[in-house]
Amino acid sequence: MKRMLLLFAGLIAITACNNNAPTTKVQATNKDFAALLNNYWEERMQLFPLEATANGDNRYNDRLTITIAESFRDSNKRFFERYLGELQHIDSASLTPGEQLSYGLFKYEMNMSLEGLKYPTHYMPINQFWAFTLDLPQLGSGKGNQPFKTVKDYDDFLKRLSIFPAWTDTAMYNMREGIAKGWVLPSKLVVKILPQLKAIVVKDAKESIFYAPIKDIPAGFSATDKQRLADAYVKAIDSIVFPNYQRLYDFFGKEYLPKARNTTGINALPDGDAYYKYCVKNWTTTSLTPDSIYQIGMNEVARLTAEMNKVKDETGFKGDLKAFFEYLNKDARFYPFTTEKQVLDSFWAIKKQEDPQLKRLFNHVPKSPFTIRQTEAFRAASASAEYNPPSENGSRPGIFYVPILNPKKFNAVGMETLFLHEAIPGHHYQISIQQENSAIPKFRRFLWYGAYGEGWALYSESLGKELGLFNNPYQYFGHLSDAMHRAIRLVVDVGIHYKGMSREDAIKYMMEHERATEQEATAEIERYMAIPGQALSYKIGALTIRAERTKYEQLLGNKFDIAAFHDEVLNDGCLPLQVLQNKLAIWAKKQQ
Repeated sequence: MKRMLLLFAGLIAITACNNNAPTTKVQATNKDFAALLNNYWEERMQLFPLEATANGDNRYNDRLTITIAESFRDSNKRFFERYLGELQHIDSASLTPGEQLSYGLFKYEMNMSLEGLKYPTHYMPINQFWAFTLDLPQLGSGKGNQPFKTVKDYDDFLKRLSIFPAWTDTAMYNMREGIAKGWVLPSKLVVKILPQLKAIVVKDAKESIFYAPIKDIPAGFSATDKQRLADAYVKAIDSIVFPNYQRLYDFFGKEYLPKARNTTGINALPDGDAYYKYCVKNWTTTSLTPDSIYQIGMNEVARLTAEMNKVKDETGFKGDLKAFFEYLNKDARFYPFTTEKQVLDSFWAIKKQEDPQLKRLFNHVPKSPFTIRQTEAFRAASASAEYNPPSENGSRPGIFYVPILNPKKFNAVGMETLFLHEAIPGHHYQISIQQENSAIPKFRRFLWYGAYGEGWALYSESLGKELGLFNNPYQYFGHLSDAMHRAIRLVVDVGIHYKGMSREDAIKYMMEHERATEQEATAEIERYMAIPGQALSYKIGALTIRAERTKYEQLLGNKFDIAAFHDEVLNDGCLPLQVLQNKLAIWAKKQQ
């Protein structure tokens, strides 16, 4: 544990945040520390009610804080500084090992949150991949985080929706500030936002995605409530949803697009290099430099190219790797579906195939329910397959969302790998086990580090053969393709945001090294343009977990238990990678 405390000191040292809180500690009990963490969580849920809703905490379902407002960012800064200051009064040496882990994580969180507030990201509040304008229809659809089970639930969403005009005003104000100060989106991203906004504005309120909860209104509601809510939802859609999405559409098309930039990377913005280095640190939870990550990516691309050529040759295909990509992308045998249901059923079949082997690799499995759904039409064109976590109380399952624009064009190669990553044992196992762990504080049960969470999901892809999958070379090639995809991300993310690589060159590089159509490569590269550094987390995390497994397989020999190793990786929830490595070292010593 002494080593862990030293490690946390190193983690905090690499953050650029300073605070003026007193450094003198007074003796405090474990109860005081628990109260601090509980108070933080309770206050955070009120500050971020959408987080509370996502977590299954329904107390604030009628609230919407405008987190992109300058005033909110100022209060948020004071919030993090205050808790960082209160932490100084806790004597960490008096805490239990588990509490010391929480202490270090909490301090790390406060510092990283404060560092992030140095950069005016609120000037770019909407992009085509992550934006409240995409979240709101999901909330209002009746199929997302917002519950629609009681009359109060329906009224709560109306209250939350009533704040959307003020959010829209703030977003447009911020973007005008961004135009003035040079913090604007690339024009290539703006044109992808426009159809997303336009798709929400339909002719009839009753055809809106926001009216869907009324179509599914519980039979037990009184006739009076049913009529009142139906009328209220039509009015809200006509007077709030449609006008404000139209305002944003007009703003982006007429005012913002002409001022958007032609550059690709975030380094083109004022202080962009510094912001990208923060993104790298934030998403990888390491001190790796952009240049070192770029080199790791180049090495992985070379390694995986050799492995892909080997599998191609084993299939008997005559031609080079690029020709094999074309074959997999175009041959009818890899497009076996005619309906959306067939696609979803095929994913359920993958789950059934791997189920018998899961017990061998995992002692601890989630209790939370799981399901598979098709991605909603309004966002499917710009969406990737994704996982939406369950609620804490189990009332909402973990959901694997699959975008299916045309089932006849849904390629089956790589479906097994996709399921391993987004569903089981990837995100569903990791997030559910974390949320179900009542032994850790609330803030840790919902903590997220991309390098750990996405790293675990990518590592899970490599478990395919151990789980009874990858029985034909094309599915295994799909696995290698996905591994290559994440390796390429290291090259192109650093390339576009740090090394001057253009959007077009990044698309070309991706298409040369993996099985991606131009449309797919374009969507991916534009995703990385929108959220700098996020794409680095997958490969850095997966390489770290795989290296730890290999190290301890060799060190422990027949004492190595793969299920115990996986349990140890997952049982404390999301951790910075360096903390995870230290934790595994302590575990391995006990096995010896």
